[in-house]
Amino acid sequence: MRLFLCLLALPLWSQTYDLVIANGRVMDPATNLDSVRSIGITAGKIAAISPAKLAGRRTLDAKGMVVAPGFLDIHSHGQSPENYRFKARDGVTTALELEVGANPIASWYAQREGRALINYGASSGELPARIAVMHDTGTLLPRDKAVARAATEEEFRDILEHVGRGLDSGALGIGMGIAYLPHESRTEVLRIFQLAANRKATLFIHIRNGGPLEPGVVDALQEVLADAAATGASVHIVHLTSMGLRETPLLLKMIQGARAQGLDITTEAYPYTAGMTDLGSAIFEPGWQQRQGGIGFPDLQWAATGERLTAESFARYRKQGGMVAIHSIPEEMVRVAMGNPLVMIASDGILEEGKGHPRAAGTFARVLGRYVRDEKALTLMDALRKMTILPADRLGLKDKGRLAPGADADITIFDPARVKDMATFDKPAQYSEGIAYVLVNGVAVVDSGELVAGVAPGRGVKH
Repeated sequence: MRLFLCLLALPLWSQTYDLVIANGRVMDPATNLDSVRSIGITAGKIAAISPAKLAGRRTLDAKGMVVAPGFLDIHSHGQSPENYRFKARDGVTTALELEVGANPIASWYAQREGRALINYGASSGELPARIAVMHDTGTLLPRDKAVARAATEEEFRDILEHVGRGLDSGALGIGMGIAYLPHESRTEVLRIFQLAANRKATLFIHIRNGGPLEPGVVDALQEVLADAAATGASVHIVHLTSMGLRETPLLLKMIQGARAQGLDITTEAYPYTAGMTDLGSAIFEPGWQQRQGGIGFPDLQWAATGERLTAESFARYRKQGGMVAIHSIPEEMVRVAMGNPLVMIASDGILEEGKGHPRAAGTFARVLGRYVRDEKALTLMDALRKMTILPADRLGLKDKGRLAPGADADITIFDPARVKDMATFDKPAQYSEGIAYVLVNGVAVVDSGELVAGVAPGRGVKH
């Protein structure tokens, strides 16, 4: 015991760490630290942060670069090795599937244990529970039986049981996709809120309606705010701009007001003017043009080919289902969301064999390059806050989203003058640039701007 105490008492400069990050501009939104520091890492944890020089078995020279907490993507459907590679190159150290979620939870985590490049986690999803209970043929989203009819009382009790078992297995909350379930009643929504409140689980919600028509996005937001007030449940509203469109400032005012009255409400957005979802889903039931702000077939882009749709191709592709980009979000609304201190950054991204939305590969670099450096819509520290401590605090993760002794060594090092998203709607599978190093639990997964082969330091994040 005496020897152990003596080792703890050794000055920082006399210790040798597994890894030292030297000469970097250390920016920690949790403490507002913004200064040149050295960081010592041992056994996957941050062991020291010091203005003095530290000794390490390996030293990374971060001179001229920003050293930040690893980015947390709290809305990432892409939970595969392909997606994790693009996340890592975009500075993401933790990617979580919280809107749709997963079910059953235990097997979802087990499939990734010891195999993941970055940290991963999921909510207990109502949508996958409904798909299982109602024998829907959808995979990510419902597409037939759960869309065509309401659940019976017996089925709904079974759905609630599935969701509860997911929470028992460590899920990070409850995922809800109300918009994908045209027959989900307001009573059913309230009962899920009651379950969340009883279990002290956060709800991650795709609200019922979007756009300016009534009932539209304002009505949809009012529904979840009322249910939160009635039950005391904590609520996170996903992809605010793609639902709000030009109503986004009003929605932010409503959320701010609800928070001022004591409700636990948070939200997120991505830095793009197009959303994406399955063309076979309930989102594209008749009337979708008006619900999406008055767009038409040419505003839809088929992810598999990049083509813009016509009435004929819309009907054909809708029968088979598949991802489609929806070009409907005004650029000024993106800027409003990026600049608002309440709004976290989250990608909502997924790539499958290189096809999908550029947000899966470039969300975080795009914020840092376009909206911070080029357009000055927000400061660098505010952008990092939206990517790190805000989502970590939303999830109650005390060891992530911050640079502090004892925290997990999830760290992103980037050049603020060069960081840039390269992914486009025509070529979404393009790695971001300017991100030099990414550490996950102290292990480099990006080194000198390149992916590191043969490492899998990612761990499951659970409640």
